[in-house]
Amino acid sequence: LCEDRFSQFVPATATHRPGKILAALALSLAAGGEQATDVDQLRAAPELFGPVASDATVSRFMSRIKEQPDAFAYGFATMTRSLRSKVWSAAGARNPARLATPASPLIIDIDASLVHVHSEKEGSAGTYKGGYGFSPMIAMADYGKANGTGEVLAVQLRPGNRGANSAKSHIEVLNQALAQLPDDFYDEHGNLYGEKILVRTDSAGSSREFLHHLDSLGIQFSTSYSLPVIKERFIRWIDEKKYWEPALSADGDQRDDAWVIDASKVIELKDYPPGTRIYLRAEPLHPGAKATLFDTDGNRVTAFLTDSPRFNVAFLDARHRARGRCENRIKTLKSTGLGKLPYWSFAANQAWANLAMLALNLVSWLQLAVLPGGHEASVWDVKRWRYRLFSMAGKVVSGGRQRRLLIPGKAPEARLLCRLIEGIGVLFQRWRHGQPSA
Repeated sequence: LCEDRFSQFVPATATHRPGKILAALALSLAAGGEQATDVDQLRAAPELFGPVASDATVSRFMSRIKEQPDAFAYGFATMTRSLRSKVWSAAGARNPARLATPASPLIIDIDASLVHVHSEKEGSAGTYKGGYGFSPMIAMADYGKANGTGEVLAVQLRPGNRGANSAKSHIEVLNQALAQLPDDFYDEHGNLYGEKILVRTDSAGSSREFLHHLDSLGIQFSTSYSLPVIKERFIRWIDEKKYWEPALSADGDQRDDAWVIDASKVIELKDYPPGTRIYLRAEPLHPGAKATLFDTDGNRVTAFLTDSPRFNVAFLDARHRARGRCENRIKTLKSTGLGKLPYWSFAANQAWANLAMLALNLVSWLQLAVLPGGHEASVWDVKRWRYRLFSMAGKVVSGGRQRRLLIPGKAPEARLLCRLIEGIGVLFQRWRHGQPSA
C-alpha cells in the first residue's frame, strides 16, 4: 500500500522503503517523540523493530515530501482511508459506519486550535492571544465513549492569524474529513449518505454559509450559538424555569441544577437552513464567572442550533455538550507531534501534522478493533498508554530458533499487553487471508 503511494519519495534501490519510514516516525510520535531524530529509540532495539532508517535517510525523505506536497497529501489521504476502512470493518458490531443512522449519526467534531512556535517558520503568523505560530483546523470522529476515544480525520495547517470562524476553512477541512469515510457512507454512485453524519462545532461554526453548505449535503449539525441582544421581556421569560425541563449529565442522569428548553418559537432565526431549531441551557454560574445580560437569575444561559430529526431536548443538549471530548483529542494530538512543528517548510510541517494524526489514530484503532467493548483501556488517552504499556520493561531472548519477548509477570498491564499482541496477531491473519470483517 505504501510502496504504491510513496515510492517516488525514495530511490528505487533504497533499502528503507517508504512504509517502513512512515511506520517508524508514527511509532516514535506515539511513544512520545517530538523530533524526527527520535526514531533513534527504535533504532536502538533492532530485535523488536527491525532495521530503522538513519536520521539522514529520514531527512532526505522529508525533503522530497517538501518538494511534492500535493503528491504526498493525496497518497497519505488515500492510505489512511484504506486503513480506516479495514480497521472499522474489523471492529465488527462496534463498526462506527455500521452503527451510524439518521437517529444516531456518526459525529464529526470540527475545531481550531493554536500551535505556538519559537522561531520564524514558513506560513507562521501572530495569533489573537499575542503569540506566534499556526492555527490548525481539525476534524475528528467521535463514535461514542463506549467505543473508544475517537480519532482524527483531517488536520489543515493554517497561519496563526487565520480566524476560527472562517466558513471557508470549515468547509475545506470537512471535505477532507468526508473523503476519509469508508464506502458505507456512500451509495453505488458515490453520493454521500449525509443523514448518517452530524457535524458538531462551537459557535465559530455557526455561520450561515457553513450551515447552508451542510444542509446542501444533507448533513445534520449541532453548533453552539451566540445569543443576540434582544428585548427585556425575553430575559424575563428566561427566568421562568417552569417552562424548562431538567438537563442530563454525561452519564444520562437527571440534573437538579441545570435546565434546557426549545426556544425556537420565541427566538426568530432568519436565513438559516429549513428545520433549524434553537435550544437554551441554563445552569449556575461557575465561581468567579462574570454575569452577562442574560444571566439575571444567577444562571449562565447558553444556546445551540441543530436540525436533528430528534426532538428530545435533554438528549440533544447532552449530545452537544459531549463536544468537550474533542478538546481532549486535540490535546492528545499535540502530545503526539502537532504541538512541536520541527521544520521551516510549511509543506513539511503539514506532513508532520499528518504523521501526528496517524500516531494518535494507531492507538485509537487498537482501542476500537482489538480491545473488547467496555475494557477500561479503551478510553485511555495516549499519555496513559505510554505510562502503563509503552514504558513496560522487557527482554528479547532467542532459543530453539524462536525469538521471545519476556515481560515481568507482576507488571500491572502484563495481561493487557498479551491480549493486545494476541489480538493484533489474529487481525493480521484475518487480513492476510482476505477476511476484513470480524
